[in-house]
Amino acid sequence: MMEKKPYRPRRLKLVLPALAAGLGAAMSVSAAPLAGDARAAVDRLLQAQTAGLPGKVSIRVEAPASGPLPACDALEPFLPRGAAAWGRVSVGLRCHSELKPWTRFVLAHVAVEGRYFVAARNIDTGQALGTGDFIARDGDLTALPRSVVTDAAELQGVVAANRIASGAPLRRELMRGVAVIQQGQTIKVVAEGPGYVVSTEARAMASASAGATVRAKTVDGRMVSGVADEEGQIRLPQ
Repeated sequence: MMEKKPYRPRRLKLVLPALAAGLGAAMSVSAAPLAGDARAAVDRLLQAQTAGLPGKVSIRVEAPASGPLPACDALEPFLPRGAAAWGRVSVGLRCHSELKPWTRFVLAHVAVEGRYFVAARNIDTGQALGTGDFIARDGDLTALPRSVVTDAAELQGVVAANRIASGAPLRRELMRGVAVIQQGQTIKVVAEGPGYVVSTEARAMASASAGATVRAKTVDGRMVSGVADEEGQIRLPQ
């Protein structure tokens, strides 16, 4: 007697492709770009929020997965509390219609193409950074830590607070300023103005790097506050 083969329903072969096609269609709908007045409102908000960022901003906004937005003559875009126009962000749209007000959310992607700096070689802890220790790269800043250095001026007079691997983005928390004034050190305090320069000695109340504000106690007991310069002096404000 011939052995019967187990019955396998052929319907499953038809259902799976149909299901996959349905999922693909749903995904394409949810990823479709937003258009019309709603898109214009979201663009205005995000462009205002990103004004002044160090790079070229591009904005992409997806249509809501729930379907087209209802018509509205008084549309207000907003960012949820604590949200920032940076990377992937949810943007709210509030309709102030007297008949039927509503609130919906859409997904936006804010990219900021700009220049940042990476280590040109391995940098050891405590090493002072020179011009040959870092190079510029271009990329989407929203894909990097917010503390990444985008201005070469920030790398002047700093040392590595931790070991930095070659090619790693330079972040502010990985560096510290070189102290030009040490706490307790006797330093010169300089006051300069039109036609005069006055200086006296004082004792620094704290360590400070160039450009930092520091307090000092003069020989006659007065407390003064000024900015540390690269020569290790305190410059009093005019």
